Amino acid sequence: MPEPLRILLFSSLFPSSQRHIHGIFVETRLRELLKTGQVQAKVVAPVPWFPFKGQHFGEYGLFAATPKFEHRNGLEVYHPRYLLPPKVGMNLAPYTMAMGAMAIVRQLQQDGFDFDLIDAHYYYPDGVAAGFLARKLDKPFVVTARGTDLNLIPQYDFPRKLILQTAKAASASIGVCQALMDALRNLGADPSKLHALRNGVDLQRFVPEPREVARQKLGLPFDAKLLLSVGHLIERKGHHIAIDALPLLPANVQLLIAGDGPDRAALQAQAEKMGVANRVQFAGVIEQTELKWWYSAADALVLCSGREGWANVLLESMACGTPVIATNIWGTPEVVSTPAAGILMASRSAKDLTNAWVDLCANYPSREATRTHAETFSWDNTTQGQLALFRSIL
Repeated sequence: MPEPLRILLFSSLFPSSQRHIHGIFVETRLRELLKTGQVQAKVVAPVPWFPFKGQHFGEYGLFAATPKFEHRNGLEVYHPRYLLPPKVGMNLAPYTMAMGAMAIVRQLQQDGFDFDLIDAHYYYPDGVAAGFLARKLDKPFVVTARGTDLNLIPQYDFPRKLILQTAKAASASIGVCQALMDALRNLGADPSKLHALRNGVDLQRFVPEPREVARQKLGLPFDAKLLLSVGHLIERKGHHIAIDALPLLPANVQLLIAGDGPDRAALQAQAEKMGVANRVQFAGVIEQTELKWWYSAADALVLCSGREGWANVLLESMACGTPVIATNIWGTPEVVSTPAAGILMASRSAKDLTNAWVDLCANYPSREATRTHAETFSWDNTTQGQLALFRSIL
């Protein structure tokens, strides 16, 4: 076996003890890579500087409480701070992120971890900052695009300029779906450097459980039809559209919302105003290890997102044998590609969510067929693709 590659993973999306499900997909991809025994890795996950801890300060309080170093699932994870000033933060973030991380990166080298390559996740600001570090340290680097970094941020002139400069300097760019690499190519990036390596799904963690057993465990009604919406409680995730659809759906259809976020109170008020509060259950944040029970209990997962690169919840639900209803955006058609997977909505609206539910019920797939579809999305191909790409670069 060849010498292990030494990888420095660089991303503010990496989860921490304070935000343990934040960017879990970044950690999962690295852990799958490490399972091969062909890679050694350490993680630098920058965190915005903030002076005060506590729930009163919301997400910024969690930033302040994040330790500067921690062990997470056998990985050494460092959390250097960087300044993120209001109003001008978007333009300055790549520079302050790189400056904040440089000392710990150099210290890792001095302590013996002279990495071969920087593996950055999220193009802006993380990928741009990784490019600055790579140039200073004379190291190759790769950037993985994950969604908003390429389907929203390039609308702004200065970030778009830095993204294109970074794509030119990088040894390669990876997209978690082909649609993201098409977007980067259309911005002007070199097509020969663009690679689509989709996220996989953990087929051991996400497995079908008997629906009745799952509902009994969670205290959910046996005689209802249950829709599940999973994600951060923000407008982009579209939970409000699922609530809007409830008056249009049969009275026995109920909605489960798993997640937390700034829009929770507004979503609860919306349900009250529409007279469907008794049909909506807010489950809060569900640990990854427990999500299989919620997927298995549901009749369908609904994902009404306005923007997604590659939505992991779709594959997680399918791996538990539960089909999905999703908006037809970015990488989602690459996931919901057969009738066994579920249905794409004609538009992001309550009416078309209702129509999709009716169509799904009329041709409801077997749980075995939905699980079989998910099994085509194991991590193996992505892991081998990364190894081949990294070795070709080095």
